[in-house]
Amino acid sequence: MATIARVEVHEFTYEAADVGFDAGGFDFVYAPGGRQPVSKYAVVIETRCGARGEYVGLWGATGMALGQTLLLASRLPGRDPMQRELIFDEFKRALRQYDHMGHGIIDIALWDLAGKMLGASVSTLLGGWRSRLKAYASTAHGDRAGGLSSPSDYVNFAEHCYSLGYRGFKMHGWYEGNVAEEAETVRALGRHMGGRMELMLDPACHLRTFADALAVGRACDDAGFFWYEDPFRDTGVSAIAHRKLRELIRTPLLITEHVRGIEPKLDFAVANATDFLRADPEYDLGITGMMKIAHAAEAMGLDVEIHGSGPAHRHCMSAIRNTNFYEVALVGPKMANPLPPVYVCGYTDNLEGVGEDGCFPVPTGDGLGVEYDWDFIARHRTNLHEYCE
Repeated sequence: MATIARVEVHEFTYEAADVGFDAGGFDFVYAPGGRQPVSKYAVVIETRCGARGEYVGLWGATGMALGQTLLLASRLPGRDPMQRELIFDEFKRALRQYDHMGHGIIDIALWDLAGKMLGASVSTLLGGWRSRLKAYASTAHGDRAGGLSSPSDYVNFAEHCYSLGYRGFKMHGWYEGNVAEEAETVRALGRHMGGRMELMLDPACHLRTFADALAVGRACDDAGFFWYEDPFRDTGVSAIAHRKLRELIRTPLLITEHVRGIEPKLDFAVANATDFLRADPEYDLGITGMMKIAHAAEAMGLDVEIHGSGPAHRHCMSAIRNTNFYEVALVGPKMANPLPPVYVCGYTDNLEGVGEDGCFPVPTGDGLGVEYDWDFIARHRTNLHEYCE
């Protein structure tokens, strides 16, 4: 039996070009000339027999998640890495008082390790069959610096994404949550892109009141939007509020990005508070948790839409029938995706990585099928945590 001999957690910081924060201080926006420091972390799990599982965290690898990852990483040495279900169950309980955000990156690294030990891709282990994933361009938040600063900026960027091959486009609006501005942009996108692209709106909980969410939702109805996501400042956690919103608009709701794991997501569905479920292998307790949510949604006749982008996300989507789009986030006309440039194998989630067919490929190598730039991570490392058997 292979056992885990060593776990490493590498913290590192890099700079994203032409990126800053919006007026609220948390969401990335275009900032010409800006050099925004971004901190992430990577997990390495090694066995006694020399097998190595790796994962570099993306949107879920925040400073707030790091403490939970360190707690769980310290409990891995000496365990059988193939017992992912048992580890999932025990780690889920261990974080019962917290938000579980540090769990997913550990689980993904364990899946990478399993694939490498068995000589198969994660997609193969999951029973995947999709090799190319239909993608949508998911914008950065609106700015006031000439990137995405007006309805016409969004329309022009949607046209550019269409020319690259995308057939889906999602708008993230402005921090101010101005109803007239949001609704005008939604309707402009509907007029210019409707019928050619599936259109989505994610205010990211910027809208201030239920009334604001309702007004913008009715604009989505007028524009024929595919879904409406996390509109207002309940922060996407109130089932009763979203059930009421569903009763008053026609556009399908995509909620549950901000509740963790299978049980609260199913509570939302049973409460008729969403039309699609949202899930993310980094946010929702790993690939193990992601697939539980996908299968539960399938049992209820619902689609599950995967949040964010990354190798783990692609492998999960390859094995899920009831899903529609791969999210390429966050992109804009004058800024690159601010995710860390940590691949040396040609893997990319940049806007221009889309194929002419509007799709991204699923990696085919063992495990996650990507090769990381450990020299880059070492050069930018700010801290190394090591746990040994």
